[in-house]
Amino acid sequence: MPKTKTKTKDSDDPELIKEWPLPVEATLGSAVRVKGILQEVRSRLPPIVKKSLDMQSGALILIMPENAKTVFRATSSAVAKALEDIADLPVIPREIEDILTITASERKRWLEDGRLPSAGIRTVRLQGRARKIAFHVFDPRVVEELLDRGAVDEWREHDAAAKAENRRRAAYQAKLTRTLKKKETTKRTELDPDEPMTALSGWDEFDSDGLLR
Repeated sequence: MPKTKTKTKDSDDPELIKEWPLPVEATLGSAVRVKGILQEVRSRLPPIVKKSLDMQSGALILIMPENAKTVFRATSSAVAKALEDIADLPVIPREIEDILTITASERKRWLEDGRLPSAGIRTVRLQGRARKIAFHVFDPRVVEELLDRGAVDEWREHDAAAKAENRRRAAYQAKLTRTLKKKETTKRTELDPDEPMTALSGWDEFDSDGLLR
């Protein structure tokens, strides 16, 4: 449950503070995910109060001056409403990499081969950039299931075995190619039409019989 209190600091004016602890099913144990939730909730607030909301120890915290009670109450209500379905907020790339402890290349590879199912594509415009960027997002419940059953370890073992098999096949193919080239070279040498006829076995006896005179 969110907590509201008034705090007085030395030499500072009293402050209004409200905190919203985030459940594990929302954060999935990731500080990167907590930051993503903070950014999502901030995006639903008026620009003037966005920076009043911050993150602290896996929770969101709203801090305003004591003389801003009306704005504080309105902002608190907006934050609470934004957090109602926060556990269903799609997981973005940097979050899933942190949650599953995977690299960007692993994420892309497993997304392409279907092991990491996409929940759709999100388009955003980054600050300071004119063009929008698009990226895949992921269902938090699917990510949670992959985390719980240790899917990443299975996928890495599978990929390592496949890589070793590919190396073995490549080495065999290279050896086979060298062998075939060697046989072809030997065959051409034995049948070279430009080789002097005197090199043929029995040629001296054939010439001594006078058959070429």
